[in-house]
Amino acid sequence: MPANDLSSDLLIGEFVIGDYDSVMALWTGAGLPLKPRGRDSRENILKQTLFPNVRFLVAREPLGGRIVGTVLATHDGRKGWINRLAVDADLRRKGLGARLVREAEGWLGAQGMDILACLIEGDNALSMAVFEKLGYTKHSDIIYFAKRKYPGV
Repeated sequence: MPANDLSSDLLIGEFVIGDYDSVMALWTGAGLPLKPRGRDSRENILKQTLFPNVRFLVAREPLGGRIVGTVLATHDGRKGWINRLAVDADLRRKGLGARLVREAEGWLGAQGMDILACLIEGDNALSMAVFEKLGYTKHSDIIYFAKRKYPGV
């Protein structure tokens, strides 16, 4: 871990719906694409967190409880997915992203997932560097297809 690692001082816990606005602000600040009328609506986030194959974690500062990091771990029964990794810009390169990924990996491993994956948008070089440093391999031979019920979902 970096010499300036402060991630051990932060509290990692489960997302609760009262965290929603803070999480949306963090994701916006981190440059994550948002779908507030679709997958990222308050209602959809709440619904997602109720599924047994989902674990949504937030990192909080010990004093005041400000949310400074997130990770969303899910699985489909055969492959684990790490999504929505975000760290407050002022706290990057201090071990928090790696700690959040390790938490997600630990939970996914306990769920029996031997393959872990993440999807990263092509222009998000920062996230690619983080996951490569953590041992993930980029597969440029895989093409992602999606079918959306409506725009914004």
